[in-house]
Amino acid sequence: MYIAMNRFRVNPERTQEFEQIWLERETHLQGLPGFVEFHMLRGPEKEDHVLYASHTIWRSREDFEAWTHSEAFRKAHANAGQSKREGLYLGPPSFEGFEVIQIVSEANDP
Repeated sequence: MYIAMNRFRVNPERTQEFEQIWLERETHLQGLPGFVEFHMLRGPEKEDHVLYASHTIWRSREDFEAWTHSEAFRKAHANAGQSKREGLYLGPPSFEGFEVIQIVSEANDP
């Protein structure tokens, strides 16, 4: 399993706008080979930003990488650089990818 995360530092005065963009966007993820699930997470508020993270779970790193080269990826990110979003973010998103080494879940407990 592979987890792909992007961290976003969002202007505190524009968090509602940021959340609306994500809630209304077409993800183009359903039905893709290896896609498991997606989460958009709201994190702590700092003086100059609110931290958000997109959290996508894939069956494998290869499935994630295949998605990044797909038409679905291009469609999902088509409006990412729109000028009306200037000032929404404090810098570009920060990507982090993780190979899962352990899973503990309610279903796995004895």
